[in-house]
Amino acid sequence: MDGNKLNELRELVEFLKANEIAEFDMEQDDLKVRIKFAGEPAAAPAGGFDMAQLSRLMASAPAPATVAATVPVASTAAAPAAEIEEKLHEVKSPIVGTFYESPSPGAPAFVKVGDQVEVGQVLCIVEAMKLMNEIEADVAGEVVKRIASSGQPVEYGQPLFAIKAR
Repeated sequence: MDGNKLNELRELVEFLKANEIAEFDMEQDDLKVRIKFAGEPAAAPAGGFDMAQLSRLMASAPAPATVAATVPVASTAAAPAAEIEEKLHEVKSPIVGTFYESPSPGAPAFVKVGDQVEVGQVLCIVEAMKLMNEIEADVAGEVVKRIASSGQPVEYGQPLFAIKAR
């Protein structure tokens, strides 16, 4: 892998962290990259994220290259947090498209963290092929977390919201 591609990968990792994107797959020519952050990607990783190690892995892999990078995040409350997250319902994208949290640019979001939602209430829009698809809550409860970022692409089955069901 040449220096330019490695720099592009570094920029990509920083972009993913900055936009709190938890998981990313990319295939380009003979290179396949899968990056999955454990926990909150914006937090500082335990032991540091070593780009040199990732570079060595990518350089030593035969074509087509497959690299899996998992960034662990240090947390003293990891076990209780995992128990809490197990009880949350994830609203997942039913289609591939672009996630939007509001009906139009500058408009307020359909829902915010802490809002109570009912079954059938619109949570967001996923645009696919110039069609705006309203994504509705399939459980009643409290919105605990917005997982997707507005304006970012989402995959089929990707979690968009975490809801604590009533």
